[in-house]
Amino acid sequence: MSVEFKDYYKLLGVSKTAGQEEISKAFKKLARKHHPDLNQNDPEAEKKFKEINEAYEVLKDPEKRKLYDSLGPNWQHGQNFQRPSGFEGGGYHFSGGGQQFDAGAFSDFFETLFGGAGGGGGRARFEQGGNFGGFGGGGGFGNFGSFGGAGGYAPGPSRGTDAHATLELTLEEAYRGGAKAITLQEQTIGPDGSPRLGTKTLSVNIPAGVREGGKIRLSGQGNPGRAGGKAGDLYLKVKILPHALFKLEEGNVILDLPLAPWEAALGAKVRVPTLDGAVEMNIPAGSSSGRKMRLAGKGLGGQGKRGDQLVRVMVQAPPSLTDEQRELWEKLAAVSDFSPRSF
Repeated sequence: MSVEFKDYYKLLGVSKTAGQEEISKAFKKLARKHHPDLNQNDPEAEKKFKEINEAYEVLKDPEKRKLYDSLGPNWQHGQNFQRPSGFEGGGYHFSGGGQQFDAGAFSDFFETLFGGAGGGGGRARFEQGGNFGGFGGGGGFGNFGSFGGAGGYAPGPSRGTDAHATLELTLEEAYRGGAKAITLQEQTIGPDGSPRLGTKTLSVNIPAGVREGGKIRLSGQGNPGRAGGKAGDLYLKVKILPHALFKLEEGNVILDLPLAPWEAALGAKVRVPTLDGAVEMNIPAGSSSGRKMRLAGKGLGGQGKRGDQLVRVMVQAPPSLTDEQRELWEKLAAVSDFSPRSF
């Protein structure tokens, strides 16, 4: 298989010295422009949307960006020298796929360079200070005798302690919920006393509408018990990733809707993206910037407590005018008795 080098900086239209804020702004601008819901008649939009998400996935992450910058077009000669994910932190490490799409959302180049990051949806990672079976959470191995997690030897079986991790979800995943597979990379001690990295897959049932900070409990998937004791539980704290179009205010989803001045003045029917697919929305005549319209039940939250989507009008003026257009605007200004200012 031939894998082509991709210039992620060129895809986002930024320089190699661009800061995180500039990269983020460029990504949001392009993601809005090429979002499939807003370009349903353009078959290339989805492809372009995935490419800019792939580029942002790398350039927003300092470690991935450093690796990408160091290898560049010569990535094929250096990709085998990266450390396996999970060894740098000690204990356990969750890994999973692309943050915006399911399998297939990332190119062969991305998967080859970063180890198949498009393979399974969201990801979870242990928070700093997590401690599994006595293996210290600070990057080294702690007291091998304290497998019960209490710091010392205790006779008889004892239950393992609970573990806490962060589960990153896209806004779409949080809205829809459902089963999700995450891969757990488990650092253990082999028979020869050296550290080894194994993997296992866990299935997580995500409640539809789960909000930022919500917790999901996986029974028996925490720290192992001592001497045959029952394992503790694993608690996943939900972190919802930033979205190109939507913002969150508790359970409500906010969308800024650009309108032309004549659409705002005369009213219009426009296509509006939601987490449940695009819908047709009637814009009342005389709508000013800042006006909010509600799409009930299109936000986050459990059954009976689901938030709404708030569509906020943002009137935008044409950046330039032809002579004919300017003449028409001047005629409108001459006959209009409307004044936006009362002072």
